[in-house]
Amino acid sequence: MGTVAGSAFDTDTLRRGIEEQTAATLLSLYAEDAELRVIDHNTQPSQPMVLHGRDEIGRMLDDVYSRDMTHKLEECIVQGDRAAFSESCRYSDGVRVLAESMLTLRDGKIVEQTMIQAWDE
Repeated sequence: MGTVAGSAFDTDTLRRGIEEQTAATLLSLYAEDAELRVIDHNTQPSQPMVLHGRDEIGRMLDDVYSRDMTHKLEECIVQGDRAAFSESCRYSDGVRVLAESMLTLRDGKIVEQTMIQAWDE
């Protein structure tokens, strides 16, 4: 994947960050003032979970990466100050999760992310 011409957002770092078993690399891609909105079965569009700043986002990522599951970056597209990616995950018991994210970038860092996720029930 690599860095896209004209963009400082590094999709190789995104892949490593998603697929490693620690949140540190992924968290390094977020700006200090980033905002993450999560929409799923529990936090629906009218009341999404909204995390403000790297500290809150880091706590969520630490929780996710503490679970017995694998993560894979399926696809990523970067165009100027926008990016989108698909991530698939699998818990050790076989439950699958799919997440789609839309990003706004500033100076190669994520400043806004909207993630829509669904999982097997």
